[in-house]
Amino acid sequence: MNAIIISDLHIGSAYFQRRDFEGFLHHLAEDRTLILNGDIVDCPYEAMQKADQQVIDRLQQISQQQPVVWIRGNHDNGYLAKILGTAEVIRSYSIGNRLFITHGDDFDHIMPRSRFFIKAFKWMHAMRVRLGARPVHVAQYAKKWAALYRVLRKNVMLNAVDCAAENGFDAVVCGHTHFAEDLVFKGIRYINTGAWTEAPMYFLQVTPDSLELKKAESAF
Repeated sequence: MNAIIISDLHIGSAYFQRRDFEGFLHHLAEDRTLILNGDIVDCPYEAMQKADQQVIDRLQQISQQQPVVWIRGNHDNGYLAKILGTAEVIRSYSIGNRLFITHGDDFDHIMPRSRFFIKAFKWMHAMRVRLGARPVHVAQYAKKWAALYRVLRKNVMLNAVDCAAENGFDAVVCGHTHFAEDLVFKGIRYINTGAWTEAPMYFLQVTPDSLELKKAESAF
């Protein structure tokens, strides 16, 4: 199977790298399955600007020409009732025993238990921006606290690897953490495809012989 896996576009967000993604889609080979691994939209209950809706429309067009799989992420809740062309909308996806693909929010046991802290953190970030700080996605700002951010990343990774091992997969791919990485733990390869809310952006290229995490600029 030839596939391209991306995650965390957050279409509708002010930080969505729209032009880069449009260029990425322009160079997408037609013999690839496009796997959208969660958080494709930012806020499912808000109307999108025209430019963002055009990206959704383009994904709909692509789904008429080649396989498109949309894996639900925590930001996608409420949006998936809308049919994305002929895309397959599911919770997770696998390529034999070789690769398990899921957004990763089910493996996150930290943020659901820290809702008050996260709400306060987002408020603090919003106030910083209002007071003149450089506008960045809240996940990018959170990375300034590297030790705390590492705890979140490790929690998702450990739970994803355990799930893959228990179900006989060689590798697992997630998004959710907005941090691209590729490593092996307990004999399981863990790949995170990062996010399209800050540069550099990444995608996973899947061929019958390889899994390669690549910067999106390499596709142009």
